[in-house]
Amino acid sequence: MRVIEHYDKLIEENNDPVYDPAPLKEYMNKYDGQIFIDKMRLDKTKSVLEIGVGTGRLALRTIPLCKNFYGIDISPKTIDRARHNCSTHKNVKLICDDFMQHNFNISFDVIYSSLTFMHIADKQKCINRIYSLLNTSGRFVLSIDKNQKKYIDYGDRKIEIYPDNPTDTKAYIIKSGLTLLDCIETEFAHIFVCTKE
Repeated sequence: MRVIEHYDKLIEENNDPVYDPAPLKEYMNKYDGQIFIDKMRLDKTKSVLEIGVGTGRLALRTIPLCKNFYGIDISPKTIDRARHNCSTHKNVKLICDDFMQHNFNISFDVIYSSLTFMHIADKQKCINRIYSLLNTSGRFVLSIDKNQKKYIDYGDRKIEIYPDNPTDTKAYIIKSGLTLLDCIETEFAHIFVCTKE
């Protein structure tokens, strides 16, 4: 099954992490909790892009802390749900498109992504693109799953993924021209904090 169809189907199944119960939210924080948010160093002057915005689980924590928020996702039904979930905020632009293909006409102070890189085959090309979209002194914060399986199995469907590992990810970051400031290991993920000098 294609990734877009899978995420559209999750919405049809009413799977929206924004409304997860507290124990599940606590579980997800092991990938990208408060330390992830803090490492972005957000303030009301910052323009922010989330790659793989989903239904807005992280966006709703980020939006109040920045000037302008942009989120991109390839799933039309997921973006529709994110628009609903973020509708009370005026500083939001949500885009349904492939990050690697979209024609952005702006640059960003902060770009972040969590649990999305597993869907990206050419990770070097993606991080190079992130570098090109960051302002000088901009930050890139990335959370990658420790899971090394090549498929996500949902019982009725399997999704092929491209597992990440910290050694390769560090190499992609350095080759892109970004400066790696920190690498934090959590129970389920590795979080990378980078800047464009």
